[in-house]
Amino acid sequence: MENYTISEIKNLLQQDIVEDSILEKLKEDNRIGVQRLVRQYEKKVQREYDEFQKFITMSIYENELRYNGIDLIAGVDEVGRGPLAGPVVAAAVILPTDCWLFGIDDSKKLSEAKRQYFYEEIQKHAIGIGVGICTSEEIDRLNIYEATKLAMERAINHLQQQPQHLLLDAIQLPRVNIAQTSIIKGDAKSVSIAAASIVAKVTRDAYMKDLGEKYPNYGFERHVGYGTKEHLQAIEDYGIVAEHRKSFEPIRSKQKKITKM
Repeated sequence: MENYTISEIKNLLQQDIVEDSILEKLKEDNRIGVQRLVRQYEKKVQREYDEFQKFITMSIYENELRYNGIDLIAGVDEVGRGPLAGPVVAAAVILPTDCWLFGIDDSKKLSEAKRQYFYEEIQKHAIGIGVGICTSEEIDRLNIYEATKLAMERAINHLQQQPQHLLLDAIQLPRVNIAQTSIIKGDAKSVSIAAASIVAKVTRDAYMKDLGEKYPNYGFERHVGYGTKEHLQAIEDYGIVAEHRKSFEPIRSKQKKITKM
């Protein structure tokens, strides 16, 4: 391979598959640039193999259900239980059997760019997508746990097709008359739940960015409603808005302080 320039070798290693015989010859090339390209290629192949293996592992629940004749499987997950402001958003996603989302993971473990990529792939290929939202007012009235379940029920009701089975992240929905499996840390163990977590996260983040434009003093587009130092200082300086969860600390403390003044 010494007759090849480093630029030509770089183009060669950008192919999806490089024959082992060619790779072995490249390893014998003493040029530093060639050795660096070979290492980069091997890391890329290893990363792709790891993503494939993770995807297979995360498909175990879905494959077992499909083996038993159940094809319409909805993963269900939520985002936004912990923030001091904004809604809790749930999503339900039914993926087809041949949807190969290599690299998918719990939305919290992905970069914003990766989440957006998978969000678009899910929108493109999913059999059904449903989104359910519970407002901050509903959260205050019902409590966050009940509001979370209601958001999930709404997401399931918004699916284009009725699922045969639900895969949920560590929760049960007793009011939903569909067979369901609750999986602890399900967003890292099921591709369907991971897909739902991504749809919910991207949807809620977009909502909070819009809220940031409506209330520019609060930085909602950055902290998405969580109790960061910036957010707590904004509450101290400007008070609370309609989107704040009045049943959450330190919002309640803030209201008590105002009442005493």
